[in-house]
Amino acid sequence: MVDETKIQAVFILDIIGKPAEHLVKSLQRIVEKIGEEKSVSLISKDIKEPALMKDQEDFYSTFAEIELEIDDISTLTNLVFKYMPAHLEILTPHLIAMTSNIFNDVLNELIRRLHGYDEISRIMQTEKQVLLKKIEELGGEIPKSVTPMMQLQQDVWEEEGEKK
Repeated sequence: MVDETKIQAVFILDIIGKPAEHLVKSLQRIVEKIGEEKSVSLISKDIKEPALMKDQEDFYSTFAEIELEIDDISTLTNLVFKYMPAHLEILTPHLIAMTSNIFNDVLNELIRRLHGYDEISRIMQTEKQVLLKKIEELGGEIPKSVTPMMQLQQDVWEEEGEKK
């Protein structure tokens, strides 16, 4: 029987890598950790066998489909941020009501995460530029496919600086 006060959801978790056995073990551990989370009950799990990725010699991919019962929307949101499923489907309830405080918390967590990812992206782009300059200084050639993205990122940063 479904508890209408709780959220029933399906997560699809995917993973790629090698060796194939490692992928299954990793997914099993992730599913176990999700099931151990406070306010979460694992209803079912189905971990598929790894398949060789197209055009790859030794890289595999696999996924797990898990059904969960979750106490509230805040817990669901935290699970999504923590485990980053490839897909989420809320089965029940069909209507989810929340206070503005809860919605604020959800949106602020989203904003915090996005800013963190943006910061990481900027650091990596800066490090990439330093490395590419070093390659040029050492007389190496930089593939043409690399430089357009660098210029695009530089243009975006300059535009943001002008807006401030």
